Amino acid sequence: MPRYFIEVSYKGTVYSGFQIQQNAVTIQSEVAKALKIYFKQIFSLTGSSRTDAGVHALQNYFHFDTGQPLAEKKVINKLRTSKVSPFGGDLEGAGALYNLNAILPKDIVIKRIFGVEENTHCRFDAITREYKYFIYRDKDPFLQDRAYYFPYKLDINKLNEAAALLLQHKNFTSFSKRNTQVNNFICDIKKSEWVIENDALVYNVEANRFLRGMVKGLVGTMLRVGTNKISLNQLNDIINNRDCSKAYFSVPSHALFLIKVAYNNF
Repeated sequence: MPRYFIEVSYKGTVYSGFQIQQNAVTIQSEVAKALKIYFKQIFSLTGSSRTDAGVHALQNYFHFDTGQPLAEKKVINKLRTSKVSPFGGDLEGAGALYNLNAILPKDIVIKRIFGVEENTHCRFDAITREYKYFIYRDKDPFLQDRAYYFPYKLDINKLNEAAALLLQHKNFTSFSKRNTQVNNFICDIKKSEWVIENDALVYNVEANRFLRGMVKGLVGTMLRVGTNKISLNQLNDIINNRDCSKAYFSVPSHALFLIKVAYNNF
């Protein structure tokens, strides 16, 4: 059955996360509703990366299968292996994308819809995910809903030592919230660093997968290192103890962005 990917971007402030939930408004529920209104049919969407409530994304994906001839809408061609969006090259396609985005709330945008091979999976075929967590040190009304205001003395060198320490580990049980449905807690972190971007201090992390609440747990715990409340040895112990009650998750969600989901073929 033909399969299609949907690339989305969103500001997650008012949503109860990415994945559809009963009696809650989520990114998935809004995208599914828009597709139903426009195409006059119901699609079952599979999500790539499940961002939590309040978390934003510059890039995330859904996929769906359909045996219905979407080409009747003159918006999707039958070249399912095409890596180019069929919405991007003609006025009819541009109009379809415009109409879908007009249906969606202003804080969610569909960037493209494109055909893929029928066995391509938006979650399991993703090779890496990249997140950034933004912190600002001086009061700024233009950053308050997109970064964490943290006006305390920080040792940037210790933050980067803590970030580098994470690269030496694979098991991140300590940074996964409870009540998760994963089979294991192994993550391959490929990049972990603190950098300065414009007026913000940014934690940039890239891995093959992330656990529930993992990035916030990493940030909150490393901030304890950067403020000299715990040592690097204590951070190492927290990781090795594999006990999430020892980590610190209490940083706000609004400063966290899913930046990119990467695949081998596009």
